Amino acid sequence: MQRILLVEDEAAIREAEAAYLRSAGYEVLEVGDGAAALQAFERVAPHAVVLDLSLPGVDGLDVCRALRRFSHVPIMMVTARTSEIDELLGLEIGADDYLKKPFNPRLLVARVQALLRRAGSRPLKVGRFVVEPDKLLVLKDSEPIALTTTQFNIFYRLLAHPGLVLSREQLLDAAHDHDPGRREVFDRTIDAHIKAIRKRIEDEPARPRYLQTVIGRGYRFVEQADA
Repeated sequence: MQRILLVEDEAAIREAEAAYLRSAGYEVLEVGDGAAALQAFERVAPHAVVLDLSLPGVDGLDVCRALRRFSHVPIMMVTARTSEIDELLGLEIGADDYLKKPFNPRLLVARVQALLRRAGSRPLKVGRFVVEPDKLLVLKDSEPIALTTTQFNIFYRLLAHPGLVLSREQLLDAAHDHDPGRREVFDRTIDAHIKAIRKRIEDEPARPRYLQTVIGRGYRFVEQADA
């Protein structure tokens, strides 16, 4: 199940948006301010973020800037502001789409669905690696790397969040995004997949530079590994 981080400080609006997103089949984590959004993002590594621009404390623009320092996750900015400069600024700092209040929650669902479809098919380039989800293709220095579908899903999720530690539970979710009914439940399953991925992407699999273990927490992809 795809996970949406919904950031909106007005409780009534947030609850309505969350209800429609859940009815469309998404798992939704709701937060009401920017600081909580950044904390929640690291905890759940969502597939997309619906982000209100006007938030108490850390506002939506600052949240977007912070997320773009370490993640390529799709971001939908939502705001009641109407000036064109706000819209341009929101997109220039890394937002993928923009929705102005008031709107029908059904429109939000449709736009989120479109955002996820685009994100799921566009190539992603991070450091020496390029992934093309529609082809299940991974390139390292322009050379193709053979991965199974499960391995591809795990690697793509890590690559989309460079530097962010993802737990085994989160990687299990990613592993079977294509077939949730086959979700496996053992931590060691992920360890085995990571070992197999390392054999294919690392220069020295016994001394991994890109897929790093964070003891007690999980794994992370390091974009610019030390030599």
